[in-house]
Amino acid sequence: MKPRAETSEGFKRSPCPIANTLDLVGDKWSLLIIRDMLHGKRTYGELLDSPERIPTNILADRLKRLEQAGIISRTAYQAHPVRYAYALSDKGRDLGDVLLALVGWGKRHIPHTRTLTEAASDPERRAPARRSARKRE
Repeated sequence: MKPRAETSEGFKRSPCPIANTLDLVGDKWSLLIIRDMLHGKRTYGELLDSPERIPTNILADRLKRLEQAGIISRTAYQAHPVRYAYALSDKGRDLGDVLLALVGWGKRHIPHTRTLTEAASDPERRAPARRSARKRE
C-alpha cells in the first residue's frame, strides 16, 4: 500500500473523520487485530492464531502501523530472541464501541454470523488452530 501525499491540512484525502479513521484501521485486518486484543490476545503468536488466519507478513505490518498510529503499544517480554507483548492504548480501546456497532450490524444483516465467543462454544465449527503459532511463544 503506497502512502498518499497529505493535503495542506495534514489529511491524506480530506478532513472527513470517517475517511481519516479508515486510513488508520480500514484495511482487511486491523480491526480484527484490535478485536483479538480486546479479547485478551497479547503476543504475536496469539494474534497469529486468529480464526481468519492472517498471514505473518501482514500481521507484522499491521502491528507496526497500529503502533505508529498510537492505537497499540509494545513491550519486550523476552530478550533472546526479542519477543513483544502488545497492548491497546486508550485510543485503541475506544475502538471497542466501533466493533460492537459492527457486530450488531453484522448479526442483523448477514445471516449465520457469530461472534468469537459464540463460535468458541461450538467445537464442531471452530477453525483448527495453527501449530506454528504455538511454536513462537
